[in-house]
Amino acid sequence: MSRKLRRQVTHRFVVGRIDYAAIGAAAQAALPLCSLHPDRAETRSMQITRPDRPRSADPVDDFFVPELCQPEALLGLVLLAELLVLVFVLAEPMQPGFNWMRLALTSLFVQWVMLLSAGLTCQLRPLLARLSPWAAGLACCVMVVGLTLACTAVADIYQLGGPLTRAGEVNLYLRHALISLIMSGLLLRYFYLQSQWRRQEQAELKARIESLQARIRPHFLFNSLNSIASLVATDPGKAEQAVLDLSDLFRASLARPGTLVPWRDELELSRRYLSIEHYRLGERLQVEWQVDGVPDDLLIPQLTLQPLLENALIHGIQPRIDGGMVSVTANYVDGMFHLEVSNPFDDGAQTQPSRGTQQALHNIDARLTALFGPAASLSVKRYNARYYTCLRYPCATQKQEARSI
Repeated sequence: MSRKLRRQVTHRFVVGRIDYAAIGAAAQAALPLCSLHPDRAETRSMQITRPDRPRSADPVDDFFVPELCQPEALLGLVLLAELLVLVFVLAEPMQPGFNWMRLALTSLFVQWVMLLSAGLTCQLRPLLARLSPWAAGLACCVMVVGLTLACTAVADIYQLGGPLTRAGEVNLYLRHALISLIMSGLLLRYFYLQSQWRRQEQAELKARIESLQARIRPHFLFNSLNSIASLVATDPGKAEQAVLDLSDLFRASLARPGTLVPWRDELELSRRYLSIEHYRLGERLQVEWQVDGVPDDLLIPQLTLQPLLENALIHGIQPRIDGGMVSVTANYVDGMFHLEVSNPFDDGAQTQPSRGTQQALHNIDARLTALFGPAASLSVKRYNARYYTCLRYPCATQKQEARSI
């Protein structure tokens, strides 16, 4: 049935002249083909694949209490505990001389409580992440208060603070318990608010990326259909293959916004696009690839290279009678990914600026900034009768997760 459907699409294209109503129907018929698996494209089978269900986020990753065993977090806790000790010591009644022994014993006590609490929280973090935020916060407070009372008992046994009366011991335990409860509650509240702020920031960033990528999809689809329309009257076989390539390309454009894909996949996607354009431009289109220095698993935002190639074809190849060479150069050096797409530039043959391609370049620049921060950039320049579009962004690790920020 799939063979029959696709042949009907092709034959409706070929009506002796271009029938634009048939083109519209073919576009609608091409949409179901977007579910084809790329590995099965040669079999022309109409296998519809269900979209993968989004994986549920790991509750440990969403837990509002950070990983306190990390060196940066542990250093921050040590400094915060020492500042707390200084406040306690300086808040005591003024004495003729500064009590350095008091400062040392208090620092030892507070640091022990802090280190034990951080270590136990790290060990119990997977279990605490399964609880609701208020239950997990209550459990953390109880744990800190318990460790504080245990350390107080050890200090009392060895009389590190000097001998105390019975009433003095009770007051000491109550005082330490209240201080640890208040400080742990304030710290947990800070962690919770920070977690909520981070989630809100990620949600806003994801919505922004969705908007930017959504603007690329219709522009990309319509330009590809124009290329197919130029084939239907001359070569139905190539037009059919172009529809199959378009189905793969359009499925990629419907990917989850903010998706980072391996460089090899983005490269294959761009080559499929160039194959569609090659049917229309023929020998006028020549492409030079210099991308051997890029690891195959290097991550790149999806639909980044294809709009740059489209811009090069519209402004550099299409208006020239003899066409020209499009050069793609990419390398990965010192944690920075560099990509450069160049095309011939002729003032005499320059076409009217395309609003769509300009918007695509602005969208790529905005997506790179949203995903990688101010270190990412996209620039254009003219040099030696060629037009260069260059982008760069930091990619610290090649094993980072392909997910929305």
